[in-house]
Amino acid sequence: MNVALYARVSKDEMASDGSLQDPENQLIPMRQFCQAMSWQISAEYIDRVSGADPNRPAFKSMMARVRQRHFDLILVWRLDRFSREGINNTLGYINELKAYKTALKSINESWLDTSQPEVAELLLAIMAWMASEERRKISENTKAALAKLKAKGVKLGRPWHKEKAKDKRQQENRQDFVLDPGLPTGYL
Repeated sequence: MNVALYARVSKDEMASDGSLQDPENQLIPMRQFCQAMSWQISAEYIDRVSGADPNRPAFKSMMARVRQRHFDLILVWRLDRFSREGINNTLGYINELKAYKTALKSINESWLDTSQPEVAELLLAIMAWMASEERRKISENTKAALAKLKAKGVKLGRPWHKEKAKDKRQQENRQDFVLDPGLPTGYL
């Protein structure tokens, strides 16, 4: 069986230790799983972008290869690593995989195995909705945290270095214009 591994981390997702997440945390167990099943890994695809973004480069590349029938199976860590685009888009991807005789399997969600469609489609719809809701909640939590910081008077945005701030003030105070004595008063 020819398998493609797909791993995704958001570029700004943090691990519990405060470091940026590493896709190898997903890939290593998936490789081990394939080895235990005697499956051939044909390709590995890694995106460092939100699962809600439909323009994930590795995902698009993987789907193009699916259309060329290079894989029998796409193996993912969890459904939310595959997509957080909501029910319609996620099911669209699943149906596209089916059309090209490619199954989707999650190593952490035993129910997610589209090669066994009896129960998977119903659960898939529910989990796609849950992944979409999780994305919405993350966004709401981030906005609430930023509002709380702003209310406390914390300046948000990129930090300014004293030297850069001093240079900016100097540039703002500079007068790079010449008064034209022919201009009427009140134009400056």
